[in-house]
Amino acid sequence: MRLLFTSLLVISLFTTKAQQVDKHITEENVGRLISTLAADDMMGRPAMRPEYMEKATAFIESEFEKIGLKPLAGQKTYRQAFQKQLIVPGIPQITINGQTLSNDKVLLATENINVNTDSGFGMLRIDYDSTIANKRQTLISKAFMLSRDTSAAFVIVHPAYLEVFPELKGYFGKRLISGRKGTKVFVVTDQPINTYSVQATQSIESITMTNVVGMIEGKKKKDEYVVFSGHYDHIGIRPAVDGDSIANGADDDASGTTAVIALANYYKKIKDNNRTLIFVAFTAEEIGGYGSRYFSEQINPDQVVAMFNIEMIGKPSKWGRDHAFITGYERSDFGEILQRNLEGTPFKFMPDPYPKQNLFYRSDNATLARLGVPAHTISTDEIDIDKFYHTVNDEVETLDVKNITVTIRAIALSARSMVSGTDAPKRIDKASVR
Repeated sequence: MRLLFTSLLVISLFTTKAQQVDKHITEENVGRLISTLAADDMMGRPAMRPEYMEKATAFIESEFEKIGLKPLAGQKTYRQAFQKQLIVPGIPQITINGQTLSNDKVLLATENINVNTDSGFGMLRIDYDSTIANKRQTLISKAFMLSRDTSAAFVIVHPAYLEVFPELKGYFGKRLISGRKGTKVFVVTDQPINTYSVQATQSIESITMTNVVGMIEGKKKKDEYVVFSGHYDHIGIRPAVDGDSIANGADDDASGTTAVIALANYYKKIKDNNRTLIFVAFTAEEIGGYGSRYFSEQINPDQVVAMFNIEMIGKPSKWGRDHAFITGYERSDFGEILQRNLEGTPFKFMPDPYPKQNLFYRSDNATLARLGVPAHTISTDEIDIDKFYHTVNDEVETLDVKNITVTIRAIALSARSMVSGTDAPKRIDKASVR
């Protein structure tokens, strides 16, 4: 009889939680948030254009204020601002094997440079993988991984990527943030580099970038943090397609930012968090994760119990609407805890099905994971075939708002034991994270 009573009590409590989730996380509000964040007047939210980012920053700030979040400890406002120096590139002069290369085939991920064959540059390669359909995504992913290499080197890019090379230049070449480790010269060629000369002079300017951060203080374990995050920057203005030049970033990552705001509203309404909850909209994810890097320097990572980073939940997963995947699933028991909390529901969290895409390292979770935090990204996107990814067609009209709502509700339910303080995922092995 006691076992039956306990089971009925657990079912009743779960039902109550599910009802609260449905009541406070509504499709109507989700639609309002994402439609605002991905509107044309947000100008594609490019982190390196603060004058364009301001409207999105102010909107998220106003939502946090309406919800009643507190600024992060030590901050007077929700804005977590930091300075970055940008490189405004000049026109490079690059000679390879005695031939001067046209500017459309070269990219300097460096500051001023004047080197020749005697400089001892290394040679790295981005080879063509015909098994991956999305060439743009593959090139950008591989380039970002190589940018972490600390050596001075040429990166020889296979000519098959020439048509999407301008996208890479948009990330690294137009206004590169200084301080990257290692000098890289990207060259599109199918020839080995035997002799070379590289010269370029570039100017430096400083800008302010801004994360937006709010918190709900914990009742019993206020020095233990659970972080909910998404990045609100995107890639800004691109070459026009059918008259449209604004890359709205509806799925990437207005959907994740929408989730962060909706979850903040939910937890503020139900008032049952024993741990402190931190809600953060990161800037500069698209250009190297500088917002999450700065954030990680403002808190003690040992106090962060878990990080729910939410990225691209605007379309049903490969398994359907009631599924999402978790990057780095095998690195901790984060996913197992989430699934345990969803017992009795149709929703399932799956391991990342796209290992070739290196997704664990390509979002803001990676910064805190390198510090040992069980920091994972939750997504539903079929990234290997997503034709709207990083294009001007990533619009609200291409999304499934119900999928976003269902996924946010699942995150809210699955996080409950971490929020209440009864569960803590295993820490990630720092040495295992590149």
